[in-house]
Amino acid sequence: MASTGFSQSDAENDFQRIRRRQVLSRLAAWLRREPDDVSEILPFDEVVAALGPTGERVLGLQMIDVDTIVGSVDRTEDFDRWFRPRSEHTRERWERLARAQRRGESIPPIEVFRIGELHFVNDGHHRVSVAHAMGLRQIDAYVTQVTTRVDATGISRRGDLITKDLRRVFLDRVPLTGPALCTIMVTSAWSYAVLSETVEAWGFRLMQQESRYLDRETVARRWYGEEFRPVVRMLEHAGLVGDRTDAEAYLQLACQRYRLMRTHRWDDEVLDRLRLDPG
Repeated sequence: MASTGFSQSDAENDFQRIRRRQVLSRLAAWLRREPDDVSEILPFDEVVAALGPTGERVLGLQMIDVDTIVGSVDRTEDFDRWFRPRSEHTRERWERLARAQRRGESIPPIEVFRIGELHFVNDGHHRVSVAHAMGLRQIDAYVTQVTTRVDATGISRRGDLITKDLRRVFLDRVPLTGPALCTIMVTSAWSYAVLSETVEAWGFRLMQQESRYLDRETVARRWYGEEFRPVVRMLEHAGLVGDRTDAEAYLQLACQRYRLMRTHRWDDEVLDRLRLDPG
């Protein structure tokens, strides 16, 4: 953090420098034809909605890493993904905080919500921006932890919320628990919707076969134990999984099986046909 010894001049230079970086970063992203959401700050409400909120817990004052602060509750238009000001209208307040920081004055802790390892600012956006500009690695924060149905792993931009949202809907329709919850993963977001329909169709056939109603929890548990795991083992032994996830292999080959043979069974004849025409 360069210093001339004059806090007023240094704060002005700090703001000019961070604004210049924001403008150049935006230009570079445009030249690279990057998606617009790469440099956008993550909106807290959209993230929570995509993941499915289950509860909150106040954790109190903690020291958190500045790099884990990725979103905002209500200031998504004022700062970019790295909390660089998007315009000049925040300048006065920004420079006032920068002067205080350089003078070593006490700065109040920020307030954040925590989802997984990510933090979203409720109060203290300018303080986070100044911390970034000063190269600070940690900052004091009052933390409230938000728990969700789906974990926040892998979220780096708004586009990632589509996959999380569809996974949440899948788990609402197919309420798996325990180890099963972690094994059902796909790389294409839309595959969650297709897999939901596949499981529900399997459950409908099961209810017809047993002549009784089964709730979603029972269908999910029995599909995983009686259909998914045995079929994945068969596909592994037959060398039909490849570099896909287990869920992707199951889904693709299940659809291919019905297209080729109009059957829902799994046996050697079906596997031999899938080897000849894996789709």
